[in-house]
Amino acid sequence: MGMGKMQDYYTILNVPRTAGDDDLRRAYKKLAMRWHPDKHPTESKRVVEAKFKQICEAYGVLTDSHKRQIYDLYGEEGLKSGYYDVSSPSAAAASCGGGRGLRKGTSFSCSPREDDDVFADFLSGRGGGGRSPGSETGGRSKSDRTAEKKAAAVENKLACTLEELYKGSKRKMMISRIVPDDSGKPRTVDEVLGIDIRPGWKKGTKITFPEKGNQEPGLLPGDMIFVIDEKPHPTFKRDGNDLLVHQKLSLLEALTGKTLNLTTLDGRNLTIEVSDIVKPGHEVVIPNEGMPISKEPKKRGNLRIKFNIKFPSRLSSDQKADLRRVLGRNS
Repeated sequence: MGMGKMQDYYTILNVPRTAGDDDLRRAYKKLAMRWHPDKHPTESKRVVEAKFKQICEAYGVLTDSHKRQIYDLYGEEGLKSGYYDVSSPSAAAASCGGGRGLRKGTSFSCSPREDDDVFADFLSGRGGGGRSPGSETGGRSKSDRTAEKKAAAVENKLACTLEELYKGSKRKMMISRIVPDDSGKPRTVDEVLGIDIRPGWKKGTKITFPEKGNQEPGLLPGDMIFVIDEKPHPTFKRDGNDLLVHQKLSLLEALTGKTLNLTTLDGRNLTIEVSDIVKPGHEVVIPNEGMPISKEPKKRGNLRIKFNIKFPSRLSSDQKADLRRVLGRNS
């Protein structure tokens, strides 16, 4: 085998030992498209090419009736050594030589078809994958391999509460996508996808499930993409990594102070003493009580409290006099 280790050809193609030619072609098409070296430009060229060669070698042997008979009897070692028992009826049918007992079949070669030829077979329709435009010659240029193109991605909004984005959560999403059946007719398939929402994710974060979208004939399935959206919260508003709270104060509270009680997004009770005189536009900052920072989970933004001071609509003469007396001494 291409990677220096003998493996079962049926296991490589993920087919049963009873697989027919159509089963082999379908399995080969799927794996060849997945492991073709041009689809893995950033990975180890040696590893990817070896894997692709394994797939082609397995397909080349199992679709050749003579080679498959010998492989079923003696395995890959028997194929590569060229020895087989010609006294066996099935082996005799596969044998190109005569004689009895264990002998070397000089007219038999287990070398698989070249990778280019195998891939060209399936592009030109000989591998059962249908004829692709521009593939009459079975060439390998990217413009000829239309099956490597993807269908358009499907995007869906994933609305999350601030609590979910604060603590993280696990969601299961039922999706429906259109894929062709064995005859090429479109059918709808339902599937459940699991999504791990990580603490600190922001609106617009995208979660991509490769090739879980719709599929069109001659194209790879498109991607399924979920885009994070934030649901409004009754108390907190997100501002980057910070959480913002608007707190109303009466004029008396602004001047004399107040104790604030807030319930955090993870359910803790937070007590905040406001003792300084609160002026219009005043803001109290509580460090490390904001949203988690997704790239640095142990760090959090700030909690910022902005105050809206409610002034009285009217004051009596006595109240005004009292205020002049009190505030006048302190002015």
